[in-house]
Amino acid sequence: MDGIALFSGRSNKPLAEAMAKHLGMELGNLEIKNFSDKEIWVKFHDNIRGKIVIIVQSTQAPADNLVELLIAIDAAKRASARAVFVVIPYFGYARQDRKDEPRVAISAKLMANLITVSGADRVITMDLHCSQIQGFFDIPLDHLYASRVLLPYWQEKNIPNLVVVAPDVGSIKMARFWSKKLNAGLAMMDKRRTGHNESEVVNIIGEVAGKNALVVDDMIDTAGTFVAAINTLKNNKAEKIYGSCIHPVCSGEAYNRLYRAPLEELVVTDTIPFVTTPDKFKTVSVAGLLATAAMNAATNQSISSLFDKEEMRR
Repeated sequence: MDGIALFSGRSNKPLAEAMAKHLGMELGNLEIKNFSDKEIWVKFHDNIRGKIVIIVQSTQAPADNLVELLIAIDAAKRASARAVFVVIPYFGYARQDRKDEPRVAISAKLMANLITVSGADRVITMDLHCSQIQGFFDIPLDHLYASRVLLPYWQEKNIPNLVVVAPDVGSIKMARFWSKKLNAGLAMMDKRRTGHNESEVVNIIGEVAGKNALVVDDMIDTAGTFVAAINTLKNNKAEKIYGSCIHPVCSGEAYNRLYRAPLEELVVTDTIPFVTTPDKFKTVSVAGLLATAAMNAATNQSISSLFDKEEMRR
């Protein structure tokens, strides 16, 4: 791995360590600390002159995670790195991708600009909330899908009489793709948003009575929509109910809501650190997928084998 160095920010170091293990590498020595006034300070203790530097950092809240990434990119460029590739397993602010009301920012575009201006040469990310965000970047971006590791888990479970459920209209394309791969039925919740982080399920489209259900979404934030879907399924006489999501943001009371919900099992990925429990919550790692993509990009190899063309079109 001469000429390539892998470093991690503080937002998800266990994932970066798993990536390094997959590649047979050691994480580089990157020191990050906060001064008394909370300003962030970053220093590369390794010589990275002329190297391709890969920095792993999710940008979930707090905003320090994003600032930390920007400063690390700048530090790498000023240390004469040949190129800086950033692996962002979870890209924060992705839901603010358009003006949905007057006088608001398109924050996803702003974040893309900041990452580009700070000196990043390439971005590798996973399951953007909206695929069109790829167009916000003026540098190469590789958009991976966690279904490559999540679907085999559910295929192996081979749940009988299964219906895949989209908790809202935004996740219907993902649910349709999963239902095809799992040879299952398809249903969707008709949701009405009543405010920021507030919604209610008005109707259910599809047959769920007497079936086992798998609710799928790209992320769980407050878990309001997800738990509402689970409760609606239970009220409509679904049998066992399972859940799966890529990014377990889980803000506020989300974790407790999910634990109390009539849910057999919830399976997420490790794009964001998540507390698992042996009885209900499980994590499937995307470390191997991200590590392979980052290394192939750094060594000028194709990463097209990591994509499902059908899913890219969803």
